[in-house]
Amino acid sequence: MKNSKLAFYSFLNALGTIIYVSLVALVMSNGNRWFGTGNNILGAIAILSLLVLSAAIVGALVLGRPILWYLDGKKSEGIKLFLFTLAWLFVFTMVVFVILASVPKQMVVY
Repeated sequence: MKNSKLAFYSFLNALGTIIYVSLVALVMSNGNRWFGTGNNILGAIAILSLLVLSAAIVGALVLGRPILWYLDGKKSEGIKLFLFTLAWLFVFTMVVFVILASVPKQMVVY
């Protein structure tokens, strides 16, 4: 398989991961406003369930296709796809850090 096609698949995997992480961050940053501040067992269950669900979804996005390809005998393509996905995730993460560093500190809400 051509590297350009692998790069495209890996870009989609990383983009899906970033979109999902952004949605989870949105829920977490607005959780008190949306769900209240109840300190009960349901809040703990919700957060831990979100953690498990997130690990499964991100694991599937990052590792799903590379593992399938590896097990189907496309070992080289599977490893390359995984590495390309990690590279795109690194690029997206650096973009977020650059944006975060460029935002005036007065605009950051804690």
